[in-house]
Amino acid sequence: MSIQLFVLASDHPAIQPLLESLAIQLHTDFSQSLQNVNEGALVAFDASGELAVQRAGSKEKPIVVDFVGGKAGHRRKFGGGKGQDIARAVGLNKGVKPSVLDATGGLGRDAFVLASLGCNVTMIERSPVVAALLEDGLRRALEDSDVSAIAEQMSLLQGNAIELMKASDNKYDVVYLDPMFPHREKSALVKKEMRLFQDLLGNDPDADQLLEPALAIARYRVVVKRPRLAPDLNGQTPTYRLEGKSCRYDIHTIKAFDATSRCCSGQLG
Repeated sequence: MSIQLFVLASDHPAIQPLLESLAIQLHTDFSQSLQNVNEGALVAFDASGELAVQRAGSKEKPIVVDFVGGKAGHRRKFGGGKGQDIARAVGLNKGVKPSVLDATGGLGRDAFVLASLGCNVTMIERSPVVAALLEDGLRRALEDSDVSAIAEQMSLLQGNAIELMKASDNKYDVVYLDPMFPHREKSALVKKEMRLFQDLLGNDPDADQLLEPALAIARYRVVVKRPRLAPDLNGQTPTYRLEGKSCRYDIHTIKAFDATSRCCSGQLG
């Protein structure tokens, strides 16, 4: 899917470099106003010091990565801690705090949850637009005393996760995969924000290719988040599953956690 995206100029000292970088990567120019932007096109802009993306002419809420308040803040305070399915899936118990490579960063929500529970998390995001949103969200989180310690445990790489994992000689305790999955025809059931996000990213046609390099770079396990009724990634049956109401976690176990995984960090390079 080809998406037309406009980048609006900003005087904000933190937003301006992100918009300039986006304009270069997307081979587009800054626009000074929305007057010449086609309705329905995606627009990256400065929303009072926050990088945002919205569809031109739409009343939908713009996409902003917010690790301080909103859903992230609520989940941090009331999400259930290490009893959450995602925490159990990556092995957060008995003092284990594994290093995690989130190879499909998206809006960073799962990565933030894992970081808030003590994991060092590296995100990979191949979309330059979404990566810019993540970078801006991390910037603001680092400036907030309530979540700065969590944000310090998160890092971001922009690029193709398949290529980055294949090229790396380093390993992570856990590799986490949550590739985009096509939604059913009843698009009205999909939240407006998710529809906008899907328009921005499209589906992941190469999602199955993530599993092999993930298994090669993980020390202990690969965790795949899937819609509850979706087929196994790459057709490979996991070691076991954690089933939820709308999604499940498929866990591919390489070996059991040991003492070295109590506080580990990983790095691609």
